[in-house]
Amino acid sequence: MLEKNQVFKAEITGMTSEGNGVCRIDGMAVFVPGTAVGDICDIKIVKVLKSYAFGIVERLITPSPDRTEDNCPVYKKCGGCLFRHISYEAECRTKDGIVRDAFTRIGGLSPAFDSFLGAGTTGRYRNKAQYPLAVVDGKAVCGFFAPRSHRLVPVTDCGLQPEIFRDILKTVIDYINEKKLSVYNEETNTGILRHIYIRRGAHSGEIMVCLVVRKDIARQVSSLCRILTERFPDIRSIVMNINPKKTNVILGDECATLWGNDTITDTMCGNTVKISPLSFYQVNTLQAERLYAKALEYAAPGKSDVIADLYCGAGTIGLSMAKQAVKIVGVEIVLQAVENAKTNAELNNITNADFYCGDAGEVFGKLREQGCKPDIIVIDPPRKGCSPETIEVIAEAAPKKIVMISCNPATAARDAKLLSENGYSVDIVCGVDLFPRTGHVECVVLMSKIGL
Repeated sequence: MLEKNQVFKAEITGMTSEGNGVCRIDGMAVFVPGTAVGDICDIKIVKVLKSYAFGIVERLITPSPDRTEDNCPVYKKCGGCLFRHISYEAECRTKDGIVRDAFTRIGGLSPAFDSFLGAGTTGRYRNKAQYPLAVVDGKAVCGFFAPRSHRLVPVTDCGLQPEIFRDILKTVIDYINEKKLSVYNEETNTGILRHIYIRRGAHSGEIMVCLVVRKDIARQVSSLCRILTERFPDIRSIVMNINPKKTNVILGDECATLWGNDTITDTMCGNTVKISPLSFYQVNTLQAERLYAKALEYAAPGKSDVIADLYCGAGTIGLSMAKQAVKIVGVEIVLQAVENAKTNAELNNITNADFYCGDAGEVFGKLREQGCKPDIIVIDPPRKGCSPETIEVIAEAAPKKIVMISCNPATAARDAKLLSENGYSVDIVCGVDLFPRTGHVECVVLMSKIGL
């Protein structure tokens, strides 16, 4: 049995989605942060549990060839970029392994695996950023929370965000400090300004600045709107989102436009889309287009096919398939996203798409009772995966194909396993990296009705 503070020489042989290296010492798995496959280290045991342990590097004896120099001064503190210490090629191998392991080990499935889709660029790719605010040494600062905490790490220039976000942040923070505006305190639920939230169209360049506040401060920030729009002509929308609740959820339900438009516009898969503060929109536009193209490849709809798009968000996936199908039926629980989806369909003269608001399983069940019989179902659930009710109504609908897009390979494998027990073969899985340098990885799964 390993004991705390013991030191062992070991080689790192694997990586986890949390960015920890893995080695085996005396038959026990030991997780070691900040290491790479191939590292040979002296490892100090810091915590021992029943079946595994945690360690830290006391001395790096032989570095892995996968190691690379990081170029971010705060990534070890903010915890966002778990793979910044290894090459991108090694990161893609790791993420491909995470996807394969989820389906074969967790799901107990044996699909074919498509070539992993790595990203063309690993920096400045995000079209959205949300920065919490805090007061440090009497001054307002913004940044990101340290891992597993709400301790703010001050950051104004993140290597994953467009450089213009840095300049906008500095302008807003300087204004907050100059005007001595009240900053929210999580512990006491006092203060007003909670987050600075910025969105940018990757193709259009249009920018939305959203101030998340505990109560209305439109009068206090009226001159900030003038300053921002004079300095940054790509800003098309300045919005105030009001969230009075004591909660970890960033956005509230109420939005008020302070300047410009209620939305910004971008292009996704050739379709014009409008994006509101509450819209779901993939944060890596260029890579999302490759993800949706893979989903379309797997769906391969015919001109007479009806496609049901569950968890449809602003409709980007379904609308990208609309020209290949006779009808698109989208379901989404966020009302504003549904309104965006309807607007996006109108913007692109897509007349064969209908969108409904509500729980995916519940609404789709009612649509089936009304005669909706999809040939293909596309699902893009949240990280927790599909609800049991959704799995049930999908299986009862018996489409010839199911295409799942998932941001969580583990829950995707679980749901694919459930569908495989209800008459579907899990044919092929493709891992897609939408979030280079972070621990997140997406996948696309094709399932076919057995016997058709």
